[in-house]
Amino acid sequence: MATNIDTATPPFGDSADEKGGPSSAPSSASSPPLATGQAPPPNPAPNGGMAAWLQVMGSWFMVFNTMGIITTFGDYQAYYERGLMFEETSANISWIGSIQSLIVFAFGAVVGPIYDRGFLKLLIVVGAFGLVFGHMVLSICKEYWQVVLAQGFIMGLGGGCLFVPALAVIQPYFSSRLGLALGLVATGSSLGGILYPIIFINLINQVGFGWTTRIIGFIVLGTMMLPIAVSRMRVKPPAVRKMVDWTAFTDAPFLFCVLGCFLGYAGSQVAFFYIPYFGEANGWVNGSLALYLLPILNAASSIGRVLPNWLADKMGAVNVIIPGSLLVGVVLLSNLAVSSAAGIICTAIFFGFLSGLFVATPPLLFMLFTQDKSKLGARMGVAYGMLGLAVLPGGPGAGAVLQHDSSRLDWTAAWTYGGVLPLAACVVFCLLRIQRGGFNLAAKV
Repeated sequence: MATNIDTATPPFGDSADEKGGPSSAPSSASSPPLATGQAPPPNPAPNGGMAAWLQVMGSWFMVFNTMGIITTFGDYQAYYERGLMFEETSANISWIGSIQSLIVFAFGAVVGPIYDRGFLKLLIVVGAFGLVFGHMVLSICKEYWQVVLAQGFIMGLGGGCLFVPALAVIQPYFSSRLGLALGLVATGSSLGGILYPIIFINLINQVGFGWTTRIIGFIVLGTMMLPIAVSRMRVKPPAVRKMVDWTAFTDAPFLFCVLGCFLGYAGSQVAFFYIPYFGEANGWVNGSLALYLLPILNAASSIGRVLPNWLADKMGAVNVIIPGSLLVGVVLLSNLAVSSAAGIICTAIFFGFLSGLFVATPPLLFMLFTQDKSKLGARMGVAYGMLGLAVLPGGPGAGAVLQHDSSRLDWTAAWTYGGVLPLAACVVFCLLRIQRGGFNLAAKV
């Protein structure tokens, strides 16, 4: 497998030409990936062409089946809350989705070195198997611990094999248009978060939980055939990255960047986990309409996952995420004033539009705050490993806040908690912008 891949540049690193050094290959902006025995590919990223956009399509389907399934968990949370399968508290139920999300992100530290060795296809196949097998096992689960194992661990490991490769394979094909390419890939999670909940909602009362889950598993199987067929590494790094880049823990700006993303993502998770249950528990929306809140949210986020990255290419990623994180916090706090179905649908739409910020923009921020691009793969593994922990305060943490009073659900405390986290992220990014660009408001940071 590795014989088809050039070893001239790392997947996240700068090419020799871009650094001003010599290049052994002629420049060509549209050269496709090479077959076995051909000369190494040119160093400059093609920034388009059939080969590059096929990678975007393949990564789109990988994200569709990883982040799309993660963001669907809010409907599973609302369904499990009904007690039809088992009786557990909101905090305990949220551990299922939290474990899944944590493993998807944290497992990237293990997947990265495997990807560097050229085993992209193997990772995609194993990841697809994990997601499909996890759904099949989930379809026969009857108890809480079984659901944790199938939906939390098995699906999490399957998604973990796909998430880092979905991002890594794109970078060598794009330079000036990288933000746009990653933004388009991120829309896969939006459409996954629309289609999978709608399928769940429309089938659950007709064929039951078991067959609904199996049908979703078959859809995963079918849609993963495309990335297996088209995804291909353009370049292979000259050396396998370290499992952990320990220098990341002494790089203060990088750590602050991760902290800002952590706080924003944790606040976002409160809405993804609890907004369907919020409407149902208060009686504003019932049955399938409550479950439809998540598709509504994800439909709005499809634009919000492209626009911020497109703006980041022009204005700078930090300049975009500062007002974005402020608005996310304001919208989450607006749930304190919701008292009807119309109100919760409005906040779902506005939050959905803004929520893509903490899905699509972090890779650009991690690239920005990594000076040595040869370490970017390892840095992203570290960053996403820490970012994955954000699901703990966002899921179980919010559940504990929601149920801190055993006699009632305290939604005021829950939404205040959720809204303050992105506001804290805004403060962190403001400090980073000052450190990076000073007080020059026109600086692109």
